[in-house]
Amino acid sequence: MKPPRVMRAVAWMVGIAIPASVVFLLTVPWVQTAPGTGQVTALDPHDRVQQITALVPGRVEQWYVTDGQSVKEGDPIARVMDNDPDVLSRLAAERAQVKAQIDAASQAMAVAKLDVDRSRMMFAEGLAARRDYENAQIKVAEMGAKLAEAKAKLNRADIALNRQSAQVVRAPRSGRIQALNTAAGASLVSAGDWLATLAPEHSKQVVELQVDGRDVAMVRKGQHVRLNFEGWPAIQFSGWPSVAQGMFDGQVRSIDPSALDSGLFRVLVEPLPGGRAWPDNNFVRLGSKVRGWIQMETVSVGYELWRQLNDFPLEFPTPQNTGPRKGAGKGLADKGGKEAKSKDKAKGGDYGEEGK
Repeated sequence: MKPPRVMRAVAWMVGIAIPASVVFLLTVPWVQTAPGTGQVTALDPHDRVQQITALVPGRVEQWYVTDGQSVKEGDPIARVMDNDPDVLSRLAAERAQVKAQIDAASQAMAVAKLDVDRSRMMFAEGLAARRDYENAQIKVAEMGAKLAEAKAKLNRADIALNRQSAQVVRAPRSGRIQALNTAAGASLVSAGDWLATLAPEHSKQVVELQVDGRDVAMVRKGQHVRLNFEGWPAIQFSGWPSVAQGMFDGQVRSIDPSALDSGLFRVLVEPLPGGRAWPDNNFVRLGSKVRGWIQMETVSVGYELWRQLNDFPLEFPTPQNTGPRKGAGKGLADKGGKEAKSKDKAKGGDYGEEGK
């Protein structure tokens, strides 16, 4: 029987495809990656989104800004007034009263010291009893205690006056007002209640990726990372970075020693020196979503397929890739090898031909 031409063509295709697939799986390289998702954040904590809070309890009397308004450091945000409009004058009067008590206690203290000196002289001449001299000393101690108590009241009055004087809430840094708590203007607020949200406009951006705990053990500082920012068109081939389009380069800056509440580990990624510059703040803002692939070891396509089918971890980094930089221990290794050779040579010389 003569097989049909179609069957012979299929047989030739299968016969060629199987060896070609085997050669492809065994020879074509594949870059392993540790994937992660995260967002853009600011490296400096002062450049992150901040909550502006009330410094004193009371009611918001006036707003000096609106949503989306740019402010500079020290610009007023809101004015918080106490429920008692005369609280500042009352505190000032209380402070003046305490100041008068201090002056009176100081004068009484000076008179008491004069009495002590007079009683001591009269006691030395035998004109006064010891009891009078001791009573004068006790009176000086009592005046000292009253003076110290009056000074403590003055400190408390100054603290209360300074706190109530901080009624104008100001911007801690330059930025843009992102949101205002307008409900605070119609209700009472306590010290520490949220009034506004400030978002700095210029900051050094980094990416925080959340990586699975199985992969994070293989991640090292300085490893290359490929990033895909939200809203930025890109085509990613994790195993062949040279084929990807629209991707941005980064490197691992730090790895958190403990996991987040979700069980994932946070990895901070900074721009790669000399690599493609990241999009500016107009295109990638703080909080934008990011997908990242931390590049690991290079293996064959067949090995990677076998690993993923068996759900095995990534390839363990080779010794030369686990250090902080390439060639960091080369000098020490060469030095150690030379010392070992010199010791062996010396040992052979000591034992003669047998040692050799």
